[in-house]
Amino acid sequence: MVVGGQQVAAADGGTFETVNPATGEVLATIPRAGIQDVERAVGAARDAFPAWRDTPTLERVAALNSLAALIEEHADVLGHIDVAENGSPIREMRKDAGVAAWLIRYLAGLALQVRGETLPSDPSRFNYSVLEPFGVIGRIIPFNHPALFAGSRLVAPLVTGNTVVMKPSEYTSISALKIAELASQVLPPGVFNVVTGFGQEAGDALVRHPLVRRLAFTGADRTGRAIQASAAAVAVKTVTLELGGKNPIIIMPDANLDDAIDGAVRGMNFTWQGQSCGSTSRLLVHSSLRQEFVARLAERLEAMVAGAPDQLSTDTGSMVNPTQYDKVLSYLEIAKSDGARVVTGGEPADVPDLPHGLFFRPTLLEDVRPDHRIANEEIFGPIMVTIPFNTPEGAIQIANGVIYGLTASVYTRDLALAHRFARELQAGMVWINDSSSHIPGMSFGGVKDSGVGREESFDELLSYTQSKSVTMRFA
Repeated sequence: MVVGGQQVAAADGGTFETVNPATGEVLATIPRAGIQDVERAVGAARDAFPAWRDTPTLERVAALNSLAALIEEHADVLGHIDVAENGSPIREMRKDAGVAAWLIRYLAGLALQVRGETLPSDPSRFNYSVLEPFGVIGRIIPFNHPALFAGSRLVAPLVTGNTVVMKPSEYTSISALKIAELASQVLPPGVFNVVTGFGQEAGDALVRHPLVRRLAFTGADRTGRAIQASAAAVAVKTVTLELGGKNPIIIMPDANLDDAIDGAVRGMNFTWQGQSCGSTSRLLVHSSLRQEFVARLAERLEAMVAGAPDQLSTDTGSMVNPTQYDKVLSYLEIAKSDGARVVTGGEPADVPDLPHGLFFRPTLLEDVRPDHRIANEEIFGPIMVTIPFNTPEGAIQIANGVIYGLTASVYTRDLALAHRFARELQAGMVWINDSSSHIPGMSFGGVKDSGVGREESFDELLSYTQSKSVTMRFA
């Protein structure tokens, strides 16, 4: 682990293994942090905070830009680390380091805009507000884009003057440790720390630490609610959560079908085995198009190539771990018992050279009702369900009829209808005639059980600050 600028083992010597999900081979032995290790990391971050807070803003920006350059320099290494640990194809994972570097530069470039305001009253007073850092930030990141999240989710807290203790997923720790190693070249010791281990141990210790007043988590909604409860049991903390989704993609009768099919494949993130919170896993198709659209979409999915994640010819790789793989199998059986029909997929993918890999074919289901579990619960796997509708009102009702509200996608050429969908769909991000794209500078985050808070924008910077009002009466 990297604590206080030093590479350290767990205090009690505890370790765990990280495994390549495509081969079943052990990649590395990782320190298993406990309460004592989190205490040490938070202590290092606390000690580094005053000097980092008082470092001129442009010097913090310069340090983070240097880190972005180092991440770009090591992009190929980080991409291959993520492929080995995560199982997703190299042609997707190799992009993530570049995106992380871009986000670091973008958010760091906004640092001088993080400022307060003056308020007029009368000539005997001067009133103003300032935005100040919290102190030590706890940041817990998921397994689906390890290098991207490790790199990009540290910049907003750091550039606003906070220090960070990050815990990556126990399934994908190595790229976060590599980025922490790079960061130690350009950041003072203790400003950025990484502890590795399990959520119920290191993660909970970080959430409950009394000095960590600001927490951010990306992951499952159940874990997010547990974090809220654990944090509240200790102190009043500011917690932001980017959680799951059961996201709809709506195809209207006037849609450009070629674009819509591309959008359905892309939006479901099959190239990450569906392991994305933003995946548009509920396909709502107008009844007049259902038969044609489903048939054409099934052809596209059947043509996707499952294979070794480190090969450029691979379209879909391995699920990240046996738990996710078994979850996909269990939900498929639940769906079948409820009467759903498999159009394509619905079984493991055969990759002869990798018999121990966790490969599963992209799956499309029909005869799914809005009240089925498969249509309401996030799977985080390569299963898309098809639900027909007849009117815009019906589509909106079905789309909003789940506890989640992260993303939604609509394909239509009707401008007035597009604006109606954008207004009435309960989601933090709505795409019209598009899917899955993250627009530079546009906030990303959810409503309802998909979370609270926004990232990838100026809103993220502001969220790591606290406002202080000052009123000064002249003698």
